[in-house]
Amino acid sequence: MLATNSADVVLIGAGIMSATFAALLHEIDPALNIVVLENLPEAGLESSNAWNNAGTGHAAYCELNYTPSLADGSVSTSKALAINTEFDLSRQLWAYWVQKKLLPSPQNFITNCPHISLVHGAKDVAFLKKRYEALSKHHCFEGMEYSDDPSTITSWAPLAMEGRDPQEPVAATRVLHGTDVNFGSLTRALFTGLTSKKSARLLTQHRVTELQRNTGGGWAVTAKSPEGTITFSAKCVFIGAGGAALSLLQKAGIPESQGYAGFPVSGIWLKCSNPAVIARHHAKVYGMAPVGAPPMSVPHLDTRTINGNSQLLFGPYAGFTTRFLKTGSLSDYFRSLTKKNLWPALSAGADNLSLVKYLVGEVLQSDKARVEFLRNIYPNAQAADWEKVVAGQRVQIIRPEQKGRGVLKLGTEIVRSADGTLSAVLGASPGASVSASIAIQLLEICAGQLGLQEKTQAALQKLIPSYGTDLANNREMCASVRKSTASILKLTA
Repeated sequence: MLATNSADVVLIGAGIMSATFAALLHEIDPALNIVVLENLPEAGLESSNAWNNAGTGHAAYCELNYTPSLADGSVSTSKALAINTEFDLSRQLWAYWVQKKLLPSPQNFITNCPHISLVHGAKDVAFLKKRYEALSKHHCFEGMEYSDDPSTITSWAPLAMEGRDPQEPVAATRVLHGTDVNFGSLTRALFTGLTSKKSARLLTQHRVTELQRNTGGGWAVTAKSPEGTITFSAKCVFIGAGGAALSLLQKAGIPESQGYAGFPVSGIWLKCSNPAVIARHHAKVYGMAPVGAPPMSVPHLDTRTINGNSQLLFGPYAGFTTRFLKTGSLSDYFRSLTKKNLWPALSAGADNLSLVKYLVGEVLQSDKARVEFLRNIYPNAQAADWEKVVAGQRVQIIRPEQKGRGVLKLGTEIVRSADGTLSAVLGASPGASVSASIAIQLLEICAGQLGLQEKTQAALQKLIPSYGTDLANNREMCASVRKSTASILKLTA
């Protein structure tokens, strides 16, 4: 049976991106007809699921890959500052929705968890000290601590120091007001609030099969479900389907997406099963990524709060699969290759042979080797205390650039049609943490098509007190916003 409906906006995929964008659209104009189509039985089960991501509130406190070394030996802080202040936007939106009762108690989705960078060896210790000196003098990183004293670091992260060679140089930085975020719980809470208020329709078990332009403007979005086939005629479409976003962009056929390819990277956690070990660690401890590893493979020993229980995870160990989603098909990668993106895909692979070699090694790695790698951060780790858990699936972006060669982009990127009627988010970290910033960009893209230009700026200033202000250049506003959101979200400032 074929049914047809109209909507102002159709969002494909019920993850944190679509949840944030849907809630933001409703705040701007409560009369908008918003439809969300999700292939799985519930929202937030794929990339946003707590077991499928690190749960780190990415603010560049501990993620060393956000502060690369430059040719002159200095440390670049520009990306770290951008991510740090973009996380503030997310905190402000969450705080607003907690006050409006759209979200439940914040402790259901966000809690404090110290963020620690830990390195060993003279070279990495020297880098960490430079990083600390560059970041700590900026007000956005106020409160960051540094130590190369083993006894101090032991008090911060005892598991990371016990059994370590006392002669080996070691150093760490710590930010006590780091956070752990359960993006799955946050996603489902947002959709529960939106659907209960009839602010959006969430249709689960609806798999999008076609995306076509309407002759009169907008898009026809066709989805199959157990009840039949339905087509929505929409003014605007957002694709927030994680790894499946590339395939859906290809169905839409917009010129702006031509040549884009994807490089799927899978992951595995080691999950601690010993309550005594879990109880002794309360921090997110990030180390240095192995040479050639993608950013999502930066080793970290993470305290997590999942379904009200404390967990301890290490990883993720990278791997390669041809699936674009954890619940996807082994044919996903091959079906994504076209005449227009084959050369970008091949050239990017040739330019990243060290990454390919690294991934092959990770796939072939034994359980014993995985525990040995864990011991770089937790020297006394016992194999019997840890079990494997499959992490989420990510598709890194390969963008066509000079002379059609593909360039691997290890981040989050928006691809949009020229008329602003269709947009998609590709890539991975720090995506979920900066979902508010991405949702604002998406709003700016489609505001004209939805007639929201006059309403948008005033509404955003109400929702986000710092909107229009660069917190990296405004110490007073930054401090005020962080104090306010910490109070509402029940966090330390």
